[in-house]
Amino acid sequence: MVAVWGEIMKRRKKRRLWRKRWFLLGLVLLIVILLNHFKWIERLMYPIEYRETIYQAAEQYGVDPLLIGAIIRVESNFRPHIESSKGAIGIMQLMPATAEELLERNEFKGYSREDLTDPELNIRLGTLYIRQLSEWFDHNLPVTIASYNAGPGNVRGWLNSGIWDGRAETAKKIPFQETRNYVKKVLYYYDKYQSIYGSS
Repeated sequence: MVAVWGEIMKRRKKRRLWRKRWFLLGLVLLIVILLNHFKWIERLMYPIEYRETIYQAAEQYGVDPLLIGAIIRVESNFRPHIESSKGAIGIMQLMPATAEELLERNEFKGYSREDLTDPELNIRLGTLYIRQLSEWFDHNLPVTIASYNAGPGNVRGWLNSGIWDGRAETAKKIPFQETRNYVKKVLYYYDKYQSIYGSS
């Protein structure tokens, strides 16, 4: 009798274990299906804030808005009022000297350095700067991204001396670790945004 009861308990345990396994497998499959078929989950995980402003500035200056979104994600994570230890200001973390040069253009009359924490102005200036860098470096994306972080002078020096050939695949040769990581992160988020929001 005891042996029979022990056998019954063993079978029940086995059935419970199989039910748990099937439940977990079903749960994993459900999560995979949701992640693959519902873009809204990915958009919650990888949002683009200030989208209207980003898209307007991108259209005005002929830059991919998803690239601007990726740069903002890495620079400030969409926080408009931060200032870095190096003095970079606002949502796109513009250096004051760079921002002041850009502010001298006719389209920005009436603005001053104090306005750099305004997301709309900061995004417009940052997008214009990205276009400028892109033109300087023959629309080479990794080089444009690197120069936004390290400055065009440093990047031109690396390219001219052969330290770096300007390709994403060889970004590990960039002398500044911060810039190496920066290029990698921006390209990662740019790729993510393209897969979620569609290429522009």
